[in-house]
Amino acid sequence: MINNYSLPLFPLHSVMCPGGLMRLRIFEPRYLDMVKNCLRNKTSFGIVAVAPEKTEKPDSNRPFASIGTLMNITNADVTTVGLMMIDCIGKYRIKIHSFTQQADGLLIGNLSDISNDLEIPIPGDLKIVSSRLQRLIESFSNQGVLPSDVPIAKPYQYNDASWVSNRWVELLDLPLLEKQRLMQLDSPIVRLELIYDLLDLSYIQSDKLN
Repeated sequence: MINNYSLPLFPLHSVMCPGGLMRLRIFEPRYLDMVKNCLRNKTSFGIVAVAPEKTEKPDSNRPFASIGTLMNITNADVTTVGLMMIDCIGKYRIKIHSFTQQADGLLIGNLSDISNDLEIPIPGDLKIVSSRLQRLIESFSNQGVLPSDVPIAKPYQYNDASWVSNRWVELLDLPLLEKQRLMQLDSPIVRLELIYDLLDLSYIQSDKLN
């Protein structure tokens, strides 16, 4: 049985996956109130990608994707009046069945949870995708990126096909619709295979030789 519940929604021109870290600068009154309520009540909100043009059915009034990600706030800086800086972590995907809009413009979704991917070891022929991600993360310190500013939350799970593929979905410079389609895939192995195809093959081949 699917248990539906209500949650505030935050449409963005980005896609988040379970386990993903997002830092947000909140200044619109409706979202300031949303974050305050989340902090006060220890509740969550959903991030949904703004629907790219022509991706919704002609009779749909939904201006965002039907699948998003539930986010938990892990840190909030509320020292500036009218401005909040928050860190949040993706917990699992959510399916939005319908929504309403409050007087202040905040969207409230009627939704249900989508179970997270099972932890699946990365097949040998795709391990290069994981090693390249590890190399990228390790390069942040050489670029002078502070540990607090690394855009990926620990623990790093380089052997998990779901974790690795999700991080690439967030990091790759892809059209929003393509990111959304990757995030919605039920198979982390298929997602990883598609990411392998999207990465620079010449770089991957040179990695194999090293």
